[in-house]
Amino acid sequence: MGEFTDKVKGNVNEAIGKVKQQSGDAETREEGAAQEVKGEGQQVKGAVKGLFK
Repeated sequence: MGEFTDKVKGNVNEAIGKVKQQSGDAETREEGAAQEVKGEGQQVKGAVKGLFK
């Protein structure tokens, strides 16, 4: 995947994670927190790819 694709997927995962954290279900909130962290990681991955282009 390219730099742009990683950043977009990261933003999407982070946004979905934030929405899930607003849930009344504890399991869904935990899942949302994990998804947000995953999204942040994808954004970093994209940024690193951009540095090495």
